[in-house]
Amino acid sequence: MRQQDWSTVRALPLFRDMSEENFAALMNAAFLQRFPAHVSLIAEGDLPDFLHIVVEGSVELFARHDGQETTLDIVRPVTTFILAAVIRDEVYLKSARTLSPAQILMVPARTVREVFGRDAAFARAMVNELADRYRGFVRALKNEKLRTSTERLANWILQEDRHQGGTRTIALDIDKRKLASRLGMTPENLSRNLAQLAAHGVRSSGRGIEIKDVAALADFAKPNTLLDG
Repeated sequence: MRQQDWSTVRALPLFRDMSEENFAALMNAAFLQRFPAHVSLIAEGDLPDFLHIVVEGSVELFARHDGQETTLDIVRPVTTFILAAVIRDEVYLKSARTLSPAQILMVPARTVREVFGRDAAFARAMVNELADRYRGFVRALKNEKLRTSTERLANWILQEDRHQGGTRTIALDIDKRKLASRLGMTPENLSRNLAQLAAHGVRSSGRGIEIKDVAALADFAKPNTLLDG
């Protein structure tokens, strides 16, 4: 790894407070790899060989059952994914593939567990990240159970606008089929919901969404920090 890559990873909350010696042990065992889009990284049911950290690009977490497939999350830099399986040395409950060309830091799972056992600051950071993921899961579950599909879409639009800088113009970096799956609806429902949101200040065209009236959209969406963070 290049020194600038070390600095980027070192700044992550997961690694920021651990000892220099133990951080070096992790990084000396790790390697940074570039992947093209649509490459499978892990498969549900497999035991973890590595802790994956998305440095560039985006990764889709998904699951399959009985011929069905659903998108569970979209992971963007700079963050880990499926940390729990690495810590517990248990099989993945999700699969992952690159959505775009991506740069992934891969740290051997065995080394992660060894350092976890001897570096208290690293262990605390691990627990904090796992707790954050759990709380994110609870919010996502509440969002799905307590809102209609149109309300989920409206709140996603508000959140994505903030993520993209608050320009009121959202460029979709995933196709609408995956977005629909991520929000728990069919592609047909997504199209209908986008049409319904036209009455609340939203205009959709191709791979772009424009917020024409953010106050009207927020009034309909009713964002809530207990659901949305």
